[in-house]
Amino acid sequence: MRDYVITTDSNSDVRPEFVKENNLTIIPQYYAFGDTVYGDELNMEPHEFYETMRKGELPKSMANNPAVIRERFEKILKQGKDILHIAFSSALSGSYNNVVMMAGELMEDYSDRTIRVFDSLNASLGEGVSVYRAVELWKQGKTMDEVWKILEEEREHVNVSFTVNDLNHLQRGGRVSKTTAVVGSLVNIKPVLTVTSTGELKADGTVRGRKKSLKTLVNRMEIAMDLEHYGKERMVCVLHGDCIEDAEFVADLVKDLGFTNVVINDVSPSIGTHAGPGVIGLVFYGKSR
Repeated sequence: MRDYVITTDSNSDVRPEFVKENNLTIIPQYYAFGDTVYGDELNMEPHEFYETMRKGELPKSMANNPAVIRERFEKILKQGKDILHIAFSSALSGSYNNVVMMAGELMEDYSDRTIRVFDSLNASLGEGVSVYRAVELWKQGKTMDEVWKILEEEREHVNVSFTVNDLNHLQRGGRVSKTTAVVGSLVNIKPVLTVTSTGELKADGTVRGRKKSLKTLVNRMEIAMDLEHYGKERMVCVLHGDCIEDAEFVADLVKDLGFTNVVINDVSPSIGTHAGPGVIGLVFYGKSR
């Protein structure tokens, strides 16, 4: 069996200890406050990032850097290994295309090696669960083609729903209208959004009040679960934008449903740029999204 490694990007929000334990190569996604660019050697801890947003500074996100992709992939190829890269949704960023382009160039230079780029059609831990799954399958001795096939079969069943605490960040990113943001904020309306099967963000209703919005995420998970094909041992992820108490509240509701493999992690700054402080998301395997 040809040796291969699994790589991903920082938008996958895989926990740092998992990255270290499995020696994963991460392609950085960038963000900036003013003229200062972060994401690789220069970075901000999530709390610092979201506190900066709370103080009124507005960041912007940027795609990955082809030169960095080349450098990190080439290091692996020189070791005689193939690459399975799990990418951020092609519908939300040009980052996927950058990786595909660089993979093509590198395979011309290393004709005996293979780089496959898997479009997760997802974001944050919606992308991240595919990374966790790929590593699990790799440890079981699955070939790269076998892992690819399983990820492809399961991709449409990776459900992601989330809610935000401040509609203005979604409005700034063009996800809701200015009128919706202003009126919604006045009457404490909280939107619920999902990632579609084509990897795009879609508004999926609203509720009034923060606590109700968090319970709604779990209620919708109950409806969308597919326990016949994906049992309660499957990973469930709770993602948050510097609001750990709310994340733990959601995680406890999920555990009350009988799930034991529940992971909580921060939403990375490059995604938090668009969602803002207080975003809470839930990722699980279920019916087709």
